[in-house]
Amino acid sequence: MNKFYYLLLTAFVLFFGYGIITKKSNDSIKKERRVPCQERTTTFEKISNKNLATEAIKLFESGNFTIKSRIEQSIYMQSKILNYIDSKKADEILLEKIKPYQKEQISNNKKLLIDYYILENDKEDKGKKSPKSKIFAGYLVFEFILDDKLIYKIQSDYMKIDTSDIPERMACVIKSFITLKETK
Repeated sequence: MNKFYYLLLTAFVLFFGYGIITKKSNDSIKKERRVPCQERTTTFEKISNKNLATEAIKLFESGNFTIKSRIEQSIYMQSKILNYIDSKKADEILLEKIKPYQKEQISNNKKLLIDYYILENDKEDKGKKSPKSKIFAGYLVFEFILDDKLIYKIQSDYMKIDTSDIPERMACVIKSFITLKETK
């Protein structure tokens, strides 16, 4: 009888332990406050591959990256975002925010992909149910990809219709990415 209870208890612990571990490792993007600048607006992040993060950061710091960007305009309300920013201007801002982290340029065949988009919050979208979902002007979503593997994903709201706070949010995204080397 003791063996039966021991086996039952072991199975119970393994079952729930596996569920907790699996749940934690499969979490989707989550709201974070890992870096102080993430407290200024709503920010979500997902660290997908810590093992490749160090290599990705080295490539980033040595200038071995490519940028892929786009702007996603609102559909239901009249879009205004292109009055203030376009992909070319956004890339220029991003490169300016990256500059302080650049070290010696080292040529490498491997490249980190920085894939991002800026989304204009469509406040007339009928799917937005709460007034809270209409207070931000839009958000930025960045993915850092190496060898076709997602390393890091971050989403951060910007609050100003004129997009004047996007440079600050981009600086926070880069800071958040760089600090991955500290989260081992």
